[in-house]
Amino acid sequence: MNDFRTSTIAHPGAGSAVGRNQVLRNTYWLLALSLIPTVIGAAVGLNTGIAQVMGGSPGLSAIVFLAGAFGLMFAIEKNKNNGLGVALLLGFTFFMGIMLSRLIGFVLGMNNGATLIMTAFGGTAAVFATMATLASTIKRDLSNLQKWLFTGAVIILVAALANIFFQIPALMLTISVLAIGIFSAFMLVDLQRVINGGETNYVSATLAIYLDVYNVFANLLMLLGIFGGDRD
Repeated sequence: MNDFRTSTIAHPGAGSAVGRNQVLRNTYWLLALSLIPTVIGAAVGLNTGIAQVMGGSPGLSAIVFLAGAFGLMFAIEKNKNNGLGVALLLGFTFFMGIMLSRLIGFVLGMNNGATLIMTAFGGTAAVFATMATLASTIKRDLSNLQKWLFTGAVIILVAALANIFFQIPALMLTISVLAIGIFSAFMLVDLQRVINGGETNYVSATLAIYLDVYNVFANLLMLLGIFGGDRD
């Protein structure tokens, strides 16, 4: 933690090769660290009954999720240049783990639930490795894709909220497939931005990439649970 606090979060040399490498290295370390609170949060959600409560009140869960997620993201961005930003980011990932516990509990209720979770994790890792490789090899600046990807993400969010009430299976599947594609592309753009020096703050970089990874994993797990779940 002290390494993160003493490292210059946004510094004049961030545009240099050394500065870019430092931001990228700190981003990867913080991203890896952020997975620990996520796992802990999911375990808390499963073992305290929070997951069951969310399953029984999907509308309320959506409100809590949006308020908590956007509130914490705002706080992280406001404090991204000091150590509090790191602490808030880890708190955010803990919260996201709790929110993920409902889906994990659903999948663990299947006979092959643990296998599906590991498959989703492996698939997400493969997507991350692929996007990281592409981000370091593609010379074309992909930042112009952000506005289109953001529009797609907003449409997915609105459709997901609407489907809480409509409960249309085909729409849910479509949302998950599109989300995997859109957030995989977001991952590519966000990673390239860090590699090329377009993002000089590793807290902001970690937050963006974490959200990409989280959404790819959650939607991949959803699809695996639907098509590969064994309830016999």
